[in-house]
Amino acid sequence: MKKALLSLTALCLLAGTAEARTWAEIKKSGTIKIGTEGAFPPFNMMKGTQLTGFEVELANALAKQLGLKVQWVTQPFDGLLLGLQQDRFDFVIASHGITPERQRAVDFANPHYCTGGAIVSMKGGPTKAADLKGKIVAVQVGTTYLTGVQKIPGAKVLVFPKDTDAQTALLAGKAAVWVGDKFTGLDLVKAQKGKLQQGALLFTEKIGMAVKKGNTSVLKELNAALAKAQSSGTYAKISRSYFGEDIRCKNFQ
Repeated sequence: MKKALLSLTALCLLAGTAEARTWAEIKKSGTIKIGTEGAFPPFNMMKGTQLTGFEVELANALAKQLGLKVQWVTQPFDGLLLGLQQDRFDFVIASHGITPERQRAVDFANPHYCTGGAIVSMKGGPTKAADLKGKIVAVQVGTTYLTGVQKIPGAKVLVFPKDTDAQTALLAGKAAVWVGDKFTGLDLVKAQKGKLQQGALLFTEKIGMAVKKGNTSVLKELNAALAKAQSSGTYAKISRSYFGEDIRCKNFQ
């Protein structure tokens, strides 16, 4: 948590120290640079040498609508928003929960899906927050899932650089519980064929693409492109191919 708070402080200090590319500059170049983690299935991950996942396909579709080519940049999750401030990419799409702390450092587009922090354990294990006292909980660094677990009295937090590492800790018996994205949890339970169970959600959240603070021209285009993809059926097609349902925030205004 301390590391995450320091990173957010650094982001706020960096905001405004350099100029991000405007929409006009991106359009003129013909290519948009997008940052993601590439290690958070099924949202963004590597299959061999190919970057794929729900968010990757969605961002590629948005770029196509905007008439742009895509240059993908991958790096660890806890450095993505810092990389955005350092102008390594024009926007980030990596399942960032929209929180007040992050909103002080970056600007978020309208949510591209809604989810929550889920508890996953071996069959017969903990299924709700009250069960986590004294239990080892595996979670990824720099995430809202880590923040959520740290609020539970008595939970013993085991932090990993990647979400897949946290999942492995659960499967190897090094942790009693994994806490992470609801949809990732459902995939994990399905893949383990009866060995795991998904319990309650610790919290719900909206997930959004992030742009550098004050980059309103790019934010406007992303919001318009997302709305078009959702109204045209493009979003629903991509979503159903991964989740069997449309995971947009239906009640978002």
